[in-house]
Amino acid sequence: MVQTEYKWVALTVTTIGTFMVALDASILIVGLPTLLRELNASLVHGVWIITGYRLAITILLVAIGRVADMLGRVRLYVLGFAVFTFSSALCGLSQSGEQLILFRLLQGIGGALIIVNSVAVIADAFPATELGTGIGINFMAFNLGSIMGYTLSGVIVELASWRAIFFMNLPIGLFGTFWAFLRLREMHRGVSEKFDYLGAILYSSALTLILVALSLESPSSPLALTLMAVGIVLFPLFVVVEKRVPHPTLDLDLFKIRLFSAGNLASLLNSLAFNSLPFLLTLYFQLIRNEDAITTGILFIPLEAAVLIIGPLSGRLSDRYGARGFCTLGLLFSGAALLWFGTIDTNTSYVAMTLALIASGIGRGFFISPNASSIMGPISATKRGVANGVRTTIVQTGIVVSLPLCLTFMTLGMPYSLLAQISSGTVDLAAGGTVAFLSAIHYAFFILAVVTLLAVIPSVLRGPKVTGEIIEARDSTNR
Repeated sequence: MVQTEYKWVALTVTTIGTFMVALDASILIVGLPTLLRELNASLVHGVWIITGYRLAITILLVAIGRVADMLGRVRLYVLGFAVFTFSSALCGLSQSGEQLILFRLLQGIGGALIIVNSVAVIADAFPATELGTGIGINFMAFNLGSIMGYTLSGVIVELASWRAIFFMNLPIGLFGTFWAFLRLREMHRGVSEKFDYLGAILYSSALTLILVALSLESPSSPLALTLMAVGIVLFPLFVVVEKRVPHPTLDLDLFKIRLFSAGNLASLLNSLAFNSLPFLLTLYFQLIRNEDAITTGILFIPLEAAVLIIGPLSGRLSDRYGARGFCTLGLLFSGAALLWFGTIDTNTSYVAMTLALIASGIGRGFFISPNASSIMGPISATKRGVANGVRTTIVQTGIVVSLPLCLTFMTLGMPYSLLAQISSGTVDLAAGGTVAFLSAIHYAFFILAVVTLLAVIPSVLRGPKVTGEIIEARDSTNR
């Protein structure tokens, strides 16, 4: 009974943290113009205020996962909540764009500590037969936070100010920090090993350079190509280091597990495509259909509602029947929705758009929880921290890369410089350019549909369900 009660305590505490991290990833988007105007900041500041938070999360996930396996998940989760809360206060007090970027990076560090350890804490608290359910509920909170950010941003900025967006984190953050400190208990004994500093630096540097290169206004510029090349070169060096050190930051042996490697590949492809969808539809709704930002956010609710309904259900069903079928079905739904979005025009009805958004949400809901459960299920308890760090890094990398990559796909229908100006609002979309802009959106949707359908291949090839106990047995046998 005590164990049964604790698993729900662990789920509740970690779900609050996940919700807050997701909320702050999207809550500034609608209110960004007001924020930039009041801080007298540029569009470049605005881009990094949004992406800097996610970038900090992305580059730290694997290293934090490794540290969590060494020192314990609970103490790092509590630390993450405290850092997230403190940095939120600093963000609200910012007096310039540069200050806000710096404090958002700090907030991203807290977010990374929360995200990595939340799933690991759930995995420690839940039995293997119920892991999909626990992860499904946690992911539901993440998606709820993502969608609420769009609408809350407009309401808060209009009724109060953009600073209130950050100040509202303080009471929730303080409560979450002390509740986690008082109620969570460490169920995994930390491993006494040396930390791989060189590997962590190489990995973070390589990923940062690549993501910065993709985030520049022109990915084909000499600077972007140089950063990309250096980042790519650092990855083989990182692999060499990881193979030689006794306690690597990234345990490459994890990728020998078919469920782990196939699930992560499918996750990367799905993340690239799905996270481009809101961006493309935002351009469509606001620039072609002339909707305001708040209305645009509301129009996404059917998609997120479908994810919230299907996610926990698919997680529970995957515990019983396995993940392969549900993940594959979800990818097929998502791919079909993207193909349909590639046909929209200026007269497409909102009823049809809503149905397509629901189909996309169903696809996402079928995929995320079973796929995460499939990835984490075979991993032994001693490696869940770094394994979840790898899993979440891959997802976050897809999120960060999705927008610049999406713009690159759109250049098939319109020059990149003009797309960047139109997307940022510095140039209005002239009547004669609507057809070209729609063509650019269509190209992106069709390519993203292909990317999603390619994810079906590793999803099908992932193999049957394997439990952590089997991996533990294999580890013992190898030793």
